[in-house]
Amino acid sequence: MAALHRDSMLRFGNHAMESRLILGTGKFRSFEEMRACHEASGTQMVTVAIRRAHPGVSGAGNILDWIDRDRIQLLPNTSGCYTAEEAVLTARLARELFDTTLLKLEVIGDPGTLYPDGEATLEAAGLLVKEGFTVLPYCSDDPVLCRKLEDVGCAAVMPLAAPIGSGLGVRNPYNIAIIREQVSVPLILDAGVGTASDCTLAMELGVDGLMVNTAVAGAKKPVEMARAMCLATEAGCLAYGAGRIAKKLHASASSPIEGVIFS
Repeated sequence: MAALHRDSMLRFGNHAMESRLILGTGKFRSFEEMRACHEASGTQMVTVAIRRAHPGVSGAGNILDWIDRDRIQLLPNTSGCYTAEEAVLTARLARELFDTTLLKLEVIGDPGTLYPDGEATLEAAGLLVKEGFTVLPYCSDDPVLCRKLEDVGCAAVMPLAAPIGSGLGVRNPYNIAIIREQVSVPLILDAGVGTASDCTLAMELGVDGLMVNTAVAGAKKPVEMARAMCLATEAGCLAYGAGRIAKKLHASASSPIEGVIFS
């Protein structure tokens, strides 16, 4: 079972960061807004869809020019892949383009729900780990699959909280709690966060971090939401470490009556 205490740093292989909030780079109204949200969130890692980035090419239309690479680590993402073979090829391209072994592995199984293909994800993860990648796989909230992904050498597991972009929050906290018990690698909740309270509740379940995109980019005031997500994630992390009181059916006096003098 995973220990209650968390390391002060969130670690993936040889990579470490203080922030436990990973942000995306898609769906923002402008690159300026995206950059402002990254700053407000305090994130130190952002995902970049490999097919949207153009390393070595400068200009207002290049998303990489709007990311503070001195402060923020890129996490290339194989989004849009539907087979293990396609994901592996895309990952190899990302390593060449970005000179990093870090990888968010996505193999989609259904274009309607964007649910991941568990079998293909496991197959691709095993191949990529053998090639030296630091693999962070997007997966379903299946404890057995998450354990298998750890067994093949993934540096973290990233189960969904709810369908991508749905904003429904954590739909199955019991599965997340079971995954927390059964894996020792970092547990990053990916997809489904809708607002700041979702971040707090997720962190209180014992996850090590959160991956958020749509909830920030689609908010009425994205920069304010990014800041809220930052504070909520920190609050949930502190609360989990502090250890909540047990729930009770009946009231329990906050001031003990022992030693009280009655007239």
